[in-house]
This record gives sequence, C-alpha cells and structure tokens, in this order.
Amino acid sequence: MADEANRSAFVEIQGRMIELTGKLKQVQNQMRNKEGEKKRAFLTMEELRQLSDDTNTYKSIGRMFVLEPKSVLMNEQEKKLKDSESAITALQTSKEYIEKQMAEVENNLRELLQQDPGLARQIMSMVVT
Repeated sequence: MADEANRSAFVEIQGRMIELTGKLKQVQNQMRNKEGEKKRAFLTMEELRQLSDDTNTYKSIGRMFVLEPKSVLMNEQEKKLKDSESAITALQTSKEYIEKQMAEVENNLRELLQQDPGLARQIMSMVVT
C-alpha cells in the first residue's frame, strides 16, 4: 500500500516538474523576445538621433510606409524600449518564482526517494525509450 502511494506521489511530482520546466522555457523565450525588441528599439533610436530634425522619416505599417516626424518615431521607440524593460523585469520575477518552485519540487522528490529506496531502484532500472 505504501509502495503504491509512493509511486503515485512520484508520478505527481514528476508531472509537476515537467509542468514547471515547460513554464520556465516559455518565460525564457519571452525574455529573449523582449530583449530582441529592446535592442531593436535602442538601435533604431541611435540611428534616428544621427538624423537632423527636418529629415523625412517614414514609419512602416505592414507593407506601407507613412511619413512621420522624427519626434513621433523617437517617442514610439522610447516607449517600446521602456515597455520591453518593464516586461523583462516582470518576466525575471516570474522566472525566479518558477525556479524556486522547481527547487522545492526537487527537494520533495529527493525526500521521497530517500524514504523509499526500493522506489529509487525501480526508477533507476526503468529504460527510457
């Protein structure tokens, strides 16, 4: 009976670990995307700063380009930069929280395996295909 309970606990912990790993990868991908957006906005702002204020600048909207004042484009890029930075900060907080949860699940798994060495041997003998 205890053996069956330990197996079900292991399966539950394993499922939780898989779920957390997926969430962590998702957050890391989102952070990578936001870093790219931030870098593009920064580089665009650097290029716009080099232009004189009376230069014709165009904003891309789909397949079309619209004439916009340089100041409008600069403001949009600054907003994108700030939004990306705040999103990265929020994602970093989420990442840290998920990592703490993963460490907790790992500790739970370690404790379970220490309590039931037979379960540990069964797991080690399994062949993953």
